[in-house]
Amino acid sequence: MVIKPMIRNNICLNANPDGCAANVREQIEYARKKLKKSANAPKLALVAGCSNGYGLASRICAGFGYGAATVGLSFENEPSEKRSGTPGYYNNSAFDEQAAKDGIISVTLNGDAYSPVIKSKTIEAVREAALRAGIPAKIDLFIYSLASPVRTDPKTGVMYKSVIKPIGASFKGKTLNIMDGTFGTTEIGSASEEEIFNTVKVMGGEDWQLWMDALDNEGFLCAQTRAAAFTYIGPESSWAIYKNGTIGKAKDDLQRACREIDSKFTQQKKIYGAWISVNKALVTRSSAVIPTIALYITCLYKVMKEMNLHEGCVEQIARLYSDRLYTADGKVPVDSENRIRIDDMEMRDDVQKAVEIKMKNITQENIFTETDIAGVKHDFLQAHGFSPDDIG
Repeated sequence: MVIKPMIRNNICLNANPDGCAANVREQIEYARKKLKKSANAPKLALVAGCSNGYGLASRICAGFGYGAATVGLSFENEPSEKRSGTPGYYNNSAFDEQAAKDGIISVTLNGDAYSPVIKSKTIEAVREAALRAGIPAKIDLFIYSLASPVRTDPKTGVMYKSVIKPIGASFKGKTLNIMDGTFGTTEIGSASEEEIFNTVKVMGGEDWQLWMDALDNEGFLCAQTRAAAFTYIGPESSWAIYKNGTIGKAKDDLQRACREIDSKFTQQKKIYGAWISVNKALVTRSSAVIPTIALYITCLYKVMKEMNLHEGCVEQIARLYSDRLYTADGKVPVDSENRIRIDDMEMRDDVQKAVEIKMKNITQENIFTETDIAGVKHDFLQAHGFSPDDIG
């Protein structure tokens, strides 16, 4: 059966299982070549939010780069007679299939990672993975990479919904349809205090702390446990809608949680450390719909590819592991706020200046020559298992 991508307003509504599997295999091959087992490499990794983007790459690099047993969890829709499954469903299936062929231990759970039920199931999955691998049930790598529009507070049962909005004033920005290269504009009203609070509840650090406490209660933490979550900062031109908006407030709370996790558990000598990793801008299932971000990424891709600096998710995570979390001397390079920066090449002065010039000079007439909209379109479709040839 031929599956064509169903796209509405930069959102893809379906997925191709064969294409998703091919994408996973491609990342696996990169991880195998780039990463090698070492004395301090992880042996048992837990990835919350394992099915797409940076979370998927994190699991691939741990499992196929270092040979670690992995437990992954995400919330995916299975395929039905009327519709395909979500990309993450097929990604997880492809990961488990290849892991089984290679003798790598993997246990994958499908469910709401915010719920106590899934936390309990994950605890059992960790024990199962450790038993199958013949190693102690000690998690030496925990990647927290959850992204969801909603979260139910396990203590109160109240469901909160996140929003992508500016704070203090409305935002008017240029949009880019990455399928046909046409521009538009959109205006987003400023967030209310309730919306800010709700977004922090969903995307902030509260749940990460609950996970760390749950793992600690089961005795899963150890002196080699490295815990990491992801964030993005980006250029000042995006701050109104991102860094200084509701998402930014949530990411500030994630940073707060990281400091508290690191302080609490390192003092008790229960973990090696906890970090926020600031990652590069990449096209994802969500970034394509954020005003100005899609245009910025098309310009960024063009500049970084011309400078031979471009990286995708798996390249970023491989570098996070080899050059930051698992260095030979055990030291983790960080910035003045104790954050890991693998957005370092994106934020280079020469890169940002070149991108800024491009963004000022882009018109409808030169969009296809002065940006890498073709590369962005390819990556967007690839994240759903499609290619540009599938459109039509």
